[in-house]
Amino acid sequence: MANARSGMAVHDECKIKFLELKAKRTYRFIVYKIEEKQNEVIVEKLGQPTDSYEDFSASLPANECRYAVYDFDYVTEENCRKSRIIFVAWSPDTAKVRSKMIYASSKDTFKRELDGIQMELQATDPTEVGLDVIRSRAN
Repeated sequence: MANARSGMAVHDECKIKFLELKAKRTYRFIVYKIEEKQNEVIVEKLGQPTDSYEDFSASLPANECRYAVYDFDYVTEENCRKSRIIFVAWSPDTAKVRSKMIYASSKDTFKRELDGIQMELQATDPTEVGLDVIRSRAN
């Protein structure tokens, strides 16, 4: 277990799976959940390399907060293939206030544990994590 400075511990598996996504491209995305009873961030779901962006966005629950990372591949206007690791702080308007506060106060500490994030998105509804938003921010 790592870093309990924010009061929220980060399970070692969170960092291990992130390193596998970053270095080996073992996963397309990872969804993280705060387990309030254990007071720690855990891995909730791993997306396979063949999973689509729609699979990723469908993994974000409509009424609960989550953290997620997505390995976004794209082609630039100069026809270069690129990849960016995107951190998503998912906090839907319909989530409980307590949950939103816990996720907001733990975000920076958790994000520091994941070395190699290249972009961050804060989202409160599905349109804010739409593929068009990601594409425009990645370029």
